[in-house]
Amino acid sequence: MRLTFLQLVILFFLPGSSAGKTINKHAEPRTNLLFAHGNTIAAISITGKVVDDKDGGPLAGVTVKVKGTNIATATNVNGLYTINVPNAEAVLVFSFVGYDEKEKSVGSDQIINITLKATQNNLNEVVVVGYGTQKRQYITGAVVRANLDAFRDAPNTNIVQNLQGTVPGLNVGPVTISGSTPSISIRGQNTISGNRNVLIILDGVQYNNTLSSINADDIASIDILKDASSTAVYGAQAANGVMLITSRKGSNKPRINFSTSYATQNPAGNTHPMERDEYLEHVRNLYYNKAFLAPDYTTPDPAFNLALYVERTQRDASNNLVPTDFNWYKEGTKNGFINDNQLSVSGSSDKVSYLLSGAYTNQAGYIINDLFKRKSLRANIEVQPENWLKVGLQAFGSFVNNDGAEPSLSDLYQFAPLNTPYNPDGSLNPYPFNTNQTNPFMSSDVNDFERHNFLFANIYSQVDFPFLKGLSYRLNFGNNARTDEHYYASIYGAGLTGSAYKNTEQYYDYTLDNILTYNKSFKNHSVTATLLYGAVQRKDDATGASANGFTRLTLGYNNLSLGTNQFTTSNAWSEALNYQMARINYAYDGRYLLTATVRRDGYSGFAANNKFAVFPSVSLGWIFSDEPFVHLPWLDNGKLRVSYGVTGNQTARYYSLDQVSTQPAYVFGDGGTTQYGQYVSTLANPNLKWERTFETNLGLDFSLFRGRLSGTLDYYDRHTRDLLFSVQIPTITGFGSINTNVGEISNKGFEISLTSKNISGKAFAWNTTFAFSRNVNKIISLLGTGDLVSSNLFIGRSINAVYGYRTNGIYQVGETPPAGFYTGNLRVLDINGDGKINTDDRTILGSADPAFRFSFLNSFAYKNFSLNVFLNAVQGGTNGYLGNNSPSLQLNDNSVRWNYMSGINFWNPGNPNGKYPMYTNSPTINPSQYFSRSFVRLQDVTLSYKVPGQFIKRLHLQNLNVFASGKNLYTWTKWEGWDPEIANGGLTVNGRPLLLSYSIGLNMTL
Repeated sequence: MRLTFLQLVILFFLPGSSAGKTINKHAEPRTNLLFAHGNTIAAISITGKVVDDKDGGPLAGVTVKVKGTNIATATNVNGLYTINVPNAEAVLVFSFVGYDEKEKSVGSDQIINITLKATQNNLNEVVVVGYGTQKRQYITGAVVRANLDAFRDAPNTNIVQNLQGTVPGLNVGPVTISGSTPSISIRGQNTISGNRNVLIILDGVQYNNTLSSINADDIASIDILKDASSTAVYGAQAANGVMLITSRKGSNKPRINFSTSYATQNPAGNTHPMERDEYLEHVRNLYYNKAFLAPDYTTPDPAFNLALYVERTQRDASNNLVPTDFNWYKEGTKNGFINDNQLSVSGSSDKVSYLLSGAYTNQAGYIINDLFKRKSLRANIEVQPENWLKVGLQAFGSFVNNDGAEPSLSDLYQFAPLNTPYNPDGSLNPYPFNTNQTNPFMSSDVNDFERHNFLFANIYSQVDFPFLKGLSYRLNFGNNARTDEHYYASIYGAGLTGSAYKNTEQYYDYTLDNILTYNKSFKNHSVTATLLYGAVQRKDDATGASANGFTRLTLGYNNLSLGTNQFTTSNAWSEALNYQMARINYAYDGRYLLTATVRRDGYSGFAANNKFAVFPSVSLGWIFSDEPFVHLPWLDNGKLRVSYGVTGNQTARYYSLDQVSTQPAYVFGDGGTTQYGQYVSTLANPNLKWERTFETNLGLDFSLFRGRLSGTLDYYDRHTRDLLFSVQIPTITGFGSINTNVGEISNKGFEISLTSKNISGKAFAWNTTFAFSRNVNKIISLLGTGDLVSSNLFIGRSINAVYGYRTNGIYQVGETPPAGFYTGNLRVLDINGDGKINTDDRTILGSADPAFRFSFLNSFAYKNFSLNVFLNAVQGGTNGYLGNNSPSLQLNDNSVRWNYMSGINFWNPGNPNGKYPMYTNSPTINPSQYFSRSFVRLQDVTLSYKVPGQFIKRLHLQNLNVFASGKNLYTWTKWEGWDPEIANGGLTVNGRPLLLSYSIGLNMTL
């Protein structure tokens, strides 16, 4: 084991060490004799070992001190120590730079082994910054390392789910489909129609496949690059922020880790469709002018026969209601689950480190056939054949099974309980309503084979040139491959004649990076210079074959030639990137910091006259707490940061070229086939430029009261110019549009991250982490002609501005609505006061963007128990975070036959304060209603217990931990419907619910 410089210094100067002596790696731990009035007194000899909490490796140089005395020693290179204490009441204090201090009463123990936990926000923590690493103390950009440890036991299948709400400025959405990847954004929306994806870097290589392919247990850390200074090293692809994912490596002695967990998953809340009685009452209210007596329509009409007004399929030959009470929703859903199993073997020696892992994840959503099964294998191996040479492999394979097609959830809601999906013989009834609306179980009663195979390998070598200390060269050769297979056959397809298809797709990309790094320290100066030359190439090939009109579909998709009508399709594309980057990190006297970067990017898919662009950045840092004139006893560390940089946004392939479309051109004779013609619909633009984002960031990092309170504050001002936008042009030109650069968008915001150690006792500890972020998005300019109302784009407003009508209740029975409006319609306000209700009365209602986000993570530890409680919140303020929630009913065949979500507060004469309109006559304007989606959610709770050492020793284990966790346990909100955070999460049937999960599991180390 190698000693760090800091460890050597500590060992050198601790009591019992001798200046100038050579430290022997195999020497016994130092001891201290106790003296009283010149006489040696009896003492208790305590021995033990101190290890790191993450990998169990020994910690050398840890100070072990008897509390309240000068008696002290230090651990040797193997983490071992021996110390004499005066009595059993003595308390040992274990302290080490970068780790939380820990106390332990001696009692009757003579062997005391201690595990130290790394201090959060440690300035010596090494953070990945893009094409290298850097100590947090010297970082001058807005770089944040995510807290993964607090959420590793949460019931998640995607690593990004562990980040939801935890990092200020990083916005991660919820997951409602098995194995899916949540939405990810950093610091707002920078573009109108350009790429919005966060750049993902996995082990130093761009990763363009889905994050659901990555086994979360293989990940050691995730670092978020937020400002232009830190992201500029990735140039043209970094405008939306960068996420750096680093996989685990082997260290220390061989270890075998195994973990397993089982979680249940069901919809959070109580959303479900109406049952029979509520549905029939709903139909009665639709016919209120017949079912109730005039003039107020609140007294039931005894002559009203409900059976005559329901859907024809819902009454029998005698015009009586059928007795059917079928729950379509219950038939199409079940209890979901996640079963996750992980096994890894890791270790290292002087020349080799290795990590081998395998995992199997099986998730079944609450909708039938919403399935996700993932098998994954990983090998991370590094060999050091010479002191100056390292060769490594970081590789994994992920094999995903998404077999099965689920029924439409909206149809499960819409089919009424008086209808059944089955014929008397038990077969599916294709058209339960005797309309063209098909049975939802026809889409799930199919043969659906869907597989996705992912392969990733980064082969690297690093040469530390012996002839020039500090100079190193690293070669990364990263490879991504994906194979998609989707085969499908349905006897109900193509108008019940049967349909089938086989689609395959092959994707591959490689990244080749040449990185030259030079580190040099002299006197008070420290310099790190990095040079990069790299290339990326991507290609994709897709082929499909389909057929319909089968006499028999016994062979399904395996013999498409049996279909009457047969079709084939194919597609392919390729693209290439080339880039160079230079970066210099400079520090003077350890206090004054500079980072300067310039990157040049070229992209094959961009316009002929603008294939290349240059993206510079610069950032400064000042560690003011190290200044001689700063004498603040409560200030541990303080650093100011300021940065400015430019990044780009890469457009889609072929965006600058002529776009060809097709349309019907000629029909040959009556009943003849239609011939299609091609035409150029979009004019080419050889001068199309990169979108460019200019950002200024001001930051403050601090630690106070001996680490009791630490945090980071950031303010940013970001402007994106030359926005990619499709501009409509007069058709007299022969074209409909041209892709060009227009306008400017700004994002300004403030971010706070605070961590406090509220209680640090012997048996009990309580830490809190608070995160807050606010982003204000605004359109500065567009085409120079003002607002683009048809595109919902307004100068001085957010890209996600909500533009519509203001309303004030519903027209009641007895009122006289204005022309074009009727009883039960929404009352639209005359905004411009001209006495008319028309499109001129539309106005800005607010924005779909949040006003701010915040979260609290409280971590408690009591003896061997630990508890993490995480609250996540999104708030809209006065008129932000608005969502469309506009159920409305007009009396017609569909509103009578369809079922709806239970408990919707529809208006009717007997419910005059109803929130949502229900009417017989359709109004001239039936506006959408927008409501606040603000919420506070108890998102994650995990309780774990570390089994005591004496018990696990009997089992020959190094560690055993059992846990129980819950996710999305409760949400405080005024929003009605599925969930405020989910797209289409209101009272319509087009959404999906948030999932409530409970899990149990264990982690063990052999």
